[in-house]
Amino acid sequence: MVEPVLEVRDLKKRLGDFEIKGLSFTLERGYIMGFIGPNGAGKTTTIKLIMNLIKKDGGFIKIFGLDNSIEKNSVKIRDRIGVVFGENVFYEELTVREMKEVIAPLYSRWDDGAFEMYLKRFSLPAKRKIKELSKGMKVKLALAIALSHDAELLIMDEPTSGLDPIVRSEFLEILSDFIQDEGRSVFFSTHITSDLDKIADFITFIDEGSLVFSSPKDDLFEEYALVKGPKAVLNPETQKYFVGLKEHQFGIEGLIRNREEFKKKVKDKVVFERPALEDIMFYFTRGKKNV
Repeated sequence: MVEPVLEVRDLKKRLGDFEIKGLSFTLERGYIMGFIGPNGAGKTTTIKLIMNLIKKDGGFIKIFGLDNSIEKNSVKIRDRIGVVFGENVFYEELTVREMKEVIAPLYSRWDDGAFEMYLKRFSLPAKRKIKELSKGMKVKLALAIALSHDAELLIMDEPTSGLDPIVRSEFLEILSDFIQDEGRSVFFSTHITSDLDKIADFITFIDEGSLVFSSPKDDLFEEYALVKGPKAVLNPETQKYFVGLKEHQFGIEGLIRNREEFKKKVKDKVVFERPALEDIMFYFTRGKKNV
């Protein structure tokens, strides 16, 4: 049996007034998992725990079947993962090629030929100082480095934030190419849920440090629907299907679960629409207060 690329079980961490409350999810090989939640949900804290940058209070995290909290495992894990953050993590005064010379010895499978290929593909100027690169170029550099040491897992925290739509589309194409090798996976934390609508296979959603769901993306669109209709459709029997609801002068709109059951209750009185991930996130957080 092949071990999952990433397995998180009953993860706990308290930081001041905030707490990660028993998160559990699994990422198998060959898939892209989108990691979503509102500001302050705990996404970056969870990534820091996965990277073993901060110590957990409880539960376990396994990467490639290895406990990430054991130091000798951490070295092996770091050799097999690539990290792409939205903020710059490189030495600003170095050139692109000088930065490569610093990083390459850290990885047992570093491939200079692959790095040069990605520099050309991403139009990255090897002799330019990193401080002179645009934000999009810095993200491409981080991705080029991650892809040049044969990473099996990419961990990304807001990599496309602030990038223009053309650069974002190019970035998503690269990720799609990356997982064509079914041994590779991507853990992709972002506020830009439209990117995940395009490429994610699984969605893990957290709010206030707790897991809301971790599910195949296609299952979400089968299970949930946006509905619009008259207020007359609301009654104790139909209201229990709503995850979140907004009422206005013309009627109601909201997100419902158990789409097929709900259809039988309301017949043809409402319009059904496919929700975007942004809609699902909204109604599970702010929208739920109106039910």
